[in-house]
Amino acid sequence: RRSFFLHYGFNGEAQLSEGITGFGTWEQEVGLSHAESGGAKSNFTRLGFAGIKFADAGSIDYGRNYGVLYDVGAWTDMMPEFGADTTVTDNFMTGRANGVFTYRNTNFFGMVDGLNFALQYQGKNDTKEDEKGRRGLKGGRGLKGGRGLNEANGDGYGLSVTYDLGNGVSAGAAYTSSNRTLGQRMLNSARNNKDKRAEAYSLGLKYDANNLYLAALYSETRNMTPYGDFSGNKAKHGFADKAHNLELVAQYALDFGLRPSVGYLQSRIDGDYQGKSQTIKKYIEVGASYNFNKNMLAFIDYR
Repeated sequence: RRSFFLHYGFNGEAQLSEGITGFGTWEQEVGLSHAESGGAKSNFTRLGFAGIKFADAGSIDYGRNYGVLYDVGAWTDMMPEFGADTTVTDNFMTGRANGVFTYRNTNFFGMVDGLNFALQYQGKNDTKEDEKGRRGLKGGRGLKGGRGLNEANGDGYGLSVTYDLGNGVSAGAAYTSSNRTLGQRMLNSARNNKDKRAEAYSLGLKYDANNLYLAALYSETRNMTPYGDFSGNKAKHGFADKAHNLELVAQYALDFGLRPSVGYLQSRIDGDYQGKSQTIKKYIEVGASYNFNKNMLAFIDYR
């Protein structure tokens, strides 16, 4: 099925006083393949946050932004089209997320070049299904027009650390821990797992020098990774007790603008609705991108 869409947005900065800078980002996606009656479903805000930077003391921002797990996940999100399947949007703090307050510090207060860290807090994002659960009704599926159970979260926090080791080599790690909502704990397919917290960690390594880009990511989640179809009243969906994710990417930038890419991604879960293990994502990617100039790029990707 063919799909056409448009991304647009802006980044802004303003000097508020000596050493203090205000900044903001807004990004929208518009689908171009729907009739007018269905257009609202394909028009949404990808990012929208504002903050203040205090020179070497770091920066704070709030809004819809990337979760800190993506600080490491971004290293393998380099395939021309595919990849980053383990970075799920609106799934706690793995990808783009609502209501996150983030503190970032680069070069460790200006004292250690290449050492960066971030601290993040995410407020609760409930669903109508959680309200049903509080009233003693069975949960299990999202309601039309609202946030689904697979997109909800309780209060949570996270942190990330990346370090430039020199010679193009960087290492990174991130961790998050969040409360699960009542509806998520009551989900029919999770009846054997009513743990109150969802946790994740990720470890990454990359090399970016001499026109060569190599990146590897390993991550694990607990009570966080969704599987199955949450859109209907079906039993075969839920949150995995544990997920093991692996992403690998290799690219080489040729002098005339061509950048071949090869990658591998696998996501395996333990503890599905039957208490078994299964692989929910696994593929090899082969593709390439071509830069015509700084404003125009073409790509092809196959998996």
